[in-house]
Amino acid sequence: MNYLIAVLPDRIQAEAAYTALEKAGLPLSQLSILGRGYKTADEFGLIDPREPAQQQARRLLFLSVPVGIFCGATFTGITGVMLFPGAGFLGNILLASCLGAALGTMGGLFSGGTVGFLLGGGDARVYRNRLNAGKYLVIVKGSEALTSRATTILRQYQPENIQGYVEPLD
Repeated sequence: MNYLIAVLPDRIQAEAAYTALEKAGLPLSQLSILGRGYKTADEFGLIDPREPAQQQARRLLFLSVPVGIFCGATFTGITGVMLFPGAGFLGNILLASCLGAALGTMGGLFSGGTVGFLLGGGDARVYRNRLNAGKYLVIVKGSEALTSRATTILRQYQPENIQGYVEPLD
């Protein structure tokens, strides 16, 4: 499935472009307008950038917590540093393991979440930002020939951006 997304500055241009696509014979089931008064990004299915961020944080968390436990216990065992002298040697190793796990948790959540938020969601975040800024998206989905026809029509409306995508095969 191919997608064509055009960003238009206001509702009037988006409706005019939609009407031109409709008059050109493009099936209405394959046309969408996103923006205030129309479908939202969630209703259309644009990825929320928070979802990949949460997934990335969870993946990094499963790696960083065990590493933190191991590093905390190893450091205390090798150096013999007593953070809490009253706890004894084994108690200090357990406490250092807990501190390592806590630091691993914080590192996994913060760095994994930040990287996931910055890199996850791809162009969906850009389109969501444009929708939040009051812009409108006209989206055409269908065959390559259909999106090619739609591109010619949409260019007449001088969109701020026009981008084609091909949905990957699973």
